Amino acid sequence: MATYNKRGYKPKTKAAKEQNIEDGSTTAEVFNTLDETASKTEAFVEKNQKYIFVIIGIVAAVVLGYLGYNEYVAKPKQVEAMNDMFQAQKYFNEAVNGTEKDSLYNLALNGGEGKFGLLDIINEYGGTKSANLASYYAGTAYLRLKDYKNAVTHLSNFESDDEILAPLAKGNIGDAFVQLNQPEDALDYYDQAAAMRSNTYTTPMYLYKAGAIALDLGKADEALAYFERVKEEFPNSTEASTVDVFIGKAQVLANK
Repeated sequence: MATYNKRGYKPKTKAAKEQNIEDGSTTAEVFNTLDETASKTEAFVEKNQKYIFVIIGIVAAVVLGYLGYNEYVAKPKQVEAMNDMFQAQKYFNEAVNGTEKDSLYNLALNGGEGKFGLLDIINEYGGTKSANLASYYAGTAYLRLKDYKNAVTHLSNFESDDEILAPLAKGNIGDAFVQLNQPEDALDYYDQAAAMRSNTYTTPMYLYKAGAIALDLGKADEALAYFERVKEEFPNSTEASTVDVFIGKAQVLANK
């Protein structure tokens, strides 16, 4: 155990003198080790300073390049993409809310009045937020036009953390797989959509759809779990108003 002596302390006994010498030797060894380490470090830096400066320069160039790209390329490109997508988005919204839906969805996809369509935005502005959003709109438009393979392709390219759009994209892929007669895939995407977020709109809807597909696939236990979650966790949802019927069907099949 180390001891600490007051300033001016002089050892009186032989043992104390020996301890004092030992402590002094240990301290000297520590400082000698530190000096040796510092010397080796200085020697390494001196020998390799050319390479060190090159590495520092590369790192600085990458950082400055990224900042410059983001400020002078990415941001202007995003603004341009938003402006060019305005008409296509307008067509899409009109298709959702109005009549003559097929023609409006086609205009949204391919453009009209000399303006870009959603597919143009995806091709011309890849990597921007607008192109990403255009993938969602395009996938949904194809789904409404019953072009289910293209719907799956474009919706799969969409990435989002949005509370509603993220699960809707997964759920729409599930809808497309239902129409393609691929119920196992549909169930997987409905399950993903229900698990992505917990809200009173998308979660009960996709739990309900997952339960219905699971029931059709003969997976009564899984179906029952989905339906019971709707009833217990979302009692005020639209789906909850009819879920008791499906719970009964699932229970009968599960007990067979």
